[in-house]
Amino acid sequence: MKSIVRGGGLMAGAILLLAGCGSVDGKGEGRPAASPTPAPIAAGVSDTPVKVGDPYTIGSTTYTPADVADYDDVGYASWYGEELAGQPTANGEAFDPAAISAAHKTLPLPSYVEVTALDTGRTILVRVNDRGPMANDRLIDLSRGAAEQLGLAAGVAAVRVRRTNPPLAERVQLRNGKPVPERIATPDSLLAILRNKLKALPVPANAPAAAVTSQPAAPVASAPAKPGDDRLAVEGARPAAKPAAKPAPAKPAPAAKPAQITTGGIYVQVASFSSKARADTTAKLVGGTVSAAGKLWRVRMGPFDKEADGNAALARAKAKGFRDAKIIRERK
Repeated sequence: MKSIVRGGGLMAGAILLLAGCGSVDGKGEGRPAASPTPAPIAAGVSDTPVKVGDPYTIGSTTYTPADVADYDDVGYASWYGEELAGQPTANGEAFDPAAISAAHKTLPLPSYVEVTALDTGRTILVRVNDRGPMANDRLIDLSRGAAEQLGLAAGVAAVRVRRTNPPLAERVQLRNGKPVPERIATPDSLLAILRNKLKALPVPANAPAAAVTSQPAAPVASAPAKPGDDRLAVEGARPAAKPAAKPAPAKPAPAAKPAQITTGGIYVQVASFSSKARADTTAKLVGGTVSAAGKLWRVRMGPFDKEADGNAALARAKAKGFRDAKIIRERK
């Protein structure tokens, strides 16, 4: 997966240094020289003082940072990784690709936001400590660690960004570079609203189509169909209809075989949750089932009798963002 590098910079006192935009394959262009001795990664990280900053201009666009407590918007997220490891962020911290952090054009530094992937409904808590991305069609730039936790596989993905005020324990966890548990998955009804709101925005060239459109409803058959029924009729001469043949004598229907009961087989272990509500939402998303496993709720797909069917289900689960999904086998 190729990263889309954000703009970033060092804000010290009244000086605001900003990174250039238009990077390709992790190679930043026009970035100012970094501080010669940046602070060690995740060392001395604090939530104070909170910095808002003065308006700044990149190209022909001027951005005005503001302390908006109820910030809530949809757009596209990109992500960046090792190419800027250890370099200073806009509030003077050292960038850690594995930490759950992000860059935003206008939010105070630091800020805490919930980021929701609009294709899966998964939501994580992220700490904003940098300025960017300077590509105008991006709303937020996630660190590699944040992108992995959210399950973003593409370079650009549709997201919702909502500012929040998390508990102190979660703030400490993120300041130490460690993720906090995911939020409850966003229900389908709200996802549909957010996806419709996203349609008003221009779509980045490399954004996956599935990220910006609601999933269509499953087709409903109105009558029994057979191969060829979906072809278009062609106007013109048609051969004369043949006279109807006499029906053949009816044959007695063969006796139905007793249904085979499946007692085991191949399953896809999708994920386990401490909340049954989250497990139910995930099961609905992947077409699986929920079962209790001690103090956890387990989501599985299956059982499948064929290896190919199990592998296909595994691919669907991973496409929905559940990278840790795996095949398990139980004896029949």
